[in-house]
Amino acid sequence: MKPELDIARETRARDILDLAPRFTEHDAVRLNRMFRGSSTQEMLEAVIRDNLAGDLAVVSSFGAESAVLLHLVAGVDPRVPVLFLDTGKHFAETLAYRDTLVERLGLNLVVLTPDAQDLAKKDETGLRWSYDPDGCCEIRKVRPLEKALAGFDASFTGRKAFQAKTRANLPRFELDTSDGAGRLKINPLIDWTAADINAWFAEHDLPRHPLIAQGYPSIGCSPCTSQVADGEDPRSGRWKGWDKTECGIHKPGEEPFL
Repeated sequence: MKPELDIARETRARDILDLAPRFTEHDAVRLNRMFRGSSTQEMLEAVIRDNLAGDLAVVSSFGAESAVLLHLVAGVDPRVPVLFLDTGKHFAETLAYRDTLVERLGLNLVVLTPDAQDLAKKDETGLRWSYDPDGCCEIRKVRPLEKALAGFDASFTGRKAFQAKTRANLPRFELDTSDGAGRLKINPLIDWTAADINAWFAEHDLPRHPLIAQGYPSIGCSPCTSQVADGEDPRSGRWKGWDKTECGIHKPGEEPFL
């Protein structure tokens, strides 16, 4: 497990050495063209082994489908850091599932936590999710992840087009415009179908998240995750009752809004 102190130290060193954006929109377009027609495995091997995107990390929630991307990346290089946001609000089943996958796949887990001062000032009761879910996500997810990603050039996400209409047109490679640093956001599974995901689980005997069998096809923090009925959008159980579809780690303007 890579401590946050090391990430912060690397970030400071990077800022001293090079303040220019790492990548541009042109780079994202070029990479999408380069890997047009390539399989996910071919793309991952080239990007990781040939260092095409610089220092890489996987951002994983250890949710319902996370094992597939983690298995693919670990098969190329298990040393790639896997960033997990421990918000303090996860299901106990998610934390246990995380530990199972880390041991099974030999993952290089990096646990990110909210800033203690932020929590004390803005969510002292721990109930901000109940009246301001955007603010809760900002404190517990967005800020810790932004701090950690400052030490990387690109990140892998597990987003897939079939998960929601708002994800239908995402490319494999896109520019993360959240802070002007010019990082790449890479979506290796964007064109995978639900059948593809299920087949990979079966073929490689990967363990399933225990909450799937209880009607949770998309799993986030426990207070803001509900069961989903058959036929409903898999992400419809997230922030039910709120005009909210994403936690905020994917910004509007980076792609068709998620």
